[in-house]
Amino acid sequence: MEESKNTYDRRTLKTRKAIKDALCELLVEKELHKVTVKEITDKADINRGTFYKHYLDVFDLYDKMEHDILIDLGMLVLELESLRSEQFFKHLIDYIDDNRPEFRMMFSPNSTCKLRDRFNRILEGLFRQLEAEEIEANISDITLRYHTNYRSRGCTAVIGLWARGNFVEPKEFIIKNLCALDSNTKSFILKNK
Repeated sequence: MEESKNTYDRRTLKTRKAIKDALCELLVEKELHKVTVKEITDKADINRGTFYKHYLDVFDLYDKMEHDILIDLGMLVLELESLRSEQFFKHLIDYIDDNRPEFRMMFSPNSTCKLRDRFNRILEGLFRQLEAEEIEANISDITLRYHTNYRSRGCTAVIGLWARGNFVEPKEFIIKNLCALDSNTKSFILKNK
């Protein structure tokens, strides 16, 4: 009985991944409100009944997918917060590389921008916390807010460019550039505290 349940769970996870990947691909091509269940089921190679077994509609799918992505990113950032910059960016870029469909969707011009903004806020919150500790400043310091906003948006812009370019450049190139840009930004912030 246990083996049957595991097979069912694997099949369910595989089906949900196919559905989510299909939506991600479609959101690179068109806006969310223009995507239909039929397009998703055709791309995922499933029937409509299977789709409705898991989700109410396209918007329910998107909301659940967004929720899962944000939880994963939040947990990842918490795990990585104590790492040096190079290691942090290596793990972050590895995660993005492993989840290319979601990040292509997130940075697509057809995206709702909500997910991208939340991703940026997660990075900004981490940078603000780390810098506040490093320079012994209050986390609500206005100058710190501006600096960490600039820093997180720069990182998000580089990642977005990579995703919109379909991840053509090697991960090592992106990691190296993120580290260099972030290091220079951080040096400027610490010098002008």
